[in-house]
Amino acid sequence: MSRWQSTVLQVQDWDLYWCLRLNRYSTRQAVARTFKLISRLGDGWFWYGLTLVILSIYGMHALPLLGQAWLTSITGLVIYKLLKHKTLRPRPYQVHQAVMLGERPLDHFSFPSGHTLHAVLFTVMLGTDFPVLLPILVPFMLLVALSRVILGLHYPTDVIMGAVIGATLSGLSLCFML
Repeated sequence: MSRWQSTVLQVQDWDLYWCLRLNRYSTRQAVARTFKLISRLGDGWFWYGLTLVILSIYGMHALPLLGQAWLTSITGLVIYKLLKHKTLRPRPYQVHQAVMLGERPLDHFSFPSGHTLHAVLFTVMLGTDFPVLLPILVPFMLLVALSRVILGLHYPTDVIMGAVIGATLSGLSLCFML
């Protein structure tokens, strides 16, 4: 076995270990309900509502950044969809009987986590211009990422790569913002 194959197997073992370990929390009814709610808010509802709140407080001053964030989000959606259909990675609950499904998925494939991608993207972009929101954005972002694994919808590496893509896109977008 090559060093590369050995590393891949180690990452897969780590991924499954943490997936199973975190998914166990979904057996607690209060935990499952909380993370289902967070996951559903991460479908976009939190970001739509926050956009309206920011517009109502900051008015036209916020429009360029909000527009840029939403355009970057659309770019993230395109990348996420392409990767999902290229990798075709099954979701953990589809492969491992020990993984309990805690919420219905929005699509069939696991890699990368679109919820995490967008949570990181919006947290970075909105937190840059509106740092007063960071005490709300950062915990919500972390809870969205955690919810995806706890609910059996993603492996930790799906979430990590979603975060990397979201951070990269938001960083690039902010660098090129006029």
